[in-house]
Amino acid sequence: MRPTTLRALKRAAELTRQNRFTEAVLVAEPVILNADDQEGAEIRRWLTEHTVDFTKDNEVR
Repeated sequence: MRPTTLRALKRAAELTRQNRFTEAVLVAEPVILNADDQEGAEIRRWLTEHTVDFTKDNEVR
């Protein structure tokens, strides 16, 4: 996966945790739509493996 794609996915996760869903989609959608088949598969794997990144609480416990 390209470093720019990974940065966009991580930023989208951060925005999602902040309840900034529209911004998260605006960040992630272009890289997802522009991915070729190989990168698309890598994105799907990353999203599956990092689901908690989109849902975890920002508070340190």
